[in-house]
Amino acid sequence: MRTEENGHSQSPVKERLELIFSGQKKSMAVLLDPDKCGSGKKLMDFLNTCEENGVDLILVGGSLISGEGIKAVVEEVKHYSDLPVLLFPAHPTQICEQADGILFLSLISGRQAEFLIGHHVVAAPVLARTNLEVIPTGYLLIDGGKTTTAHYMSNSMPIPRDKADVAVATALAGKYLGMKLIYMDAGSGALNPVPLEMITEVKKHIQGPLIIGGGMRSPEQARAACLAGADIVVIGNLLEEKPEMIQEMSIAIHAPISVTDKD
Repeated sequence: MRTEENGHSQSPVKERLELIFSGQKKSMAVLLDPDKCGSGKKLMDFLNTCEENGVDLILVGGSLISGEGIKAVVEEVKHYSDLPVLLFPAHPTQICEQADGILFLSLISGRQAEFLIGHHVVAAPVLARTNLEVIPTGYLLIDGGKTTTAHYMSNSMPIPRDKADVAVATALAGKYLGMKLIYMDAGSGALNPVPLEMITEVKKHIQGPLIIGGGMRSPEQARAACLAGADIVVIGNLLEEKPEMIQEMSIAIHAPISVTDKD
């Protein structure tokens, strides 16, 4: 079913994405790595559990997987689930028009031209031929206590955990460059999540939604990130190891924030 807005048709999926990125509510995104998420009944059961427990968004991406691998997983996710699916690409070959949209990531915390703009120039003509919702996203890698795949593959040093001022300056640069989202990531398998003080300071200085991912291992950590200012919390590795944690993580992220919580 499609709805009409200002004389133009708008899909329910786009409406859901607009709500998620409006900052009006805290949202939970699940990151699926095609190398690890499985397929068939295993993936179907996992997605059913996501829907039953209020997951808002599915991200699909991995550092090593090929474009065909991404396409296969996206097609399965779209077959089994009505949740919005966004690409979280590491390379232009991972563009898949079967998804609903793409986080057009620019690694603004790094100094590698390939990840700042090079891949984007290659990807742009491809994206122009699709109907994907393209979402300009400033991507910041934060020190999570170990070298992650993202750090290694991008040949990029993360922002130190005690340098909230550097994170703020970087996020502001992304904002002034017109990026719609800021995504701070400690990286897949990080020992520690993004520091709460850093989340709070960055959120004070940007208007758009703030996404936080990497190193989330408990409902308490996810809840703390939301209270600190995260609008969207991304859970990946934990659910690959313990899919039964979906309900607890969802409750922690979606619970209303009271005045007492903020104090």
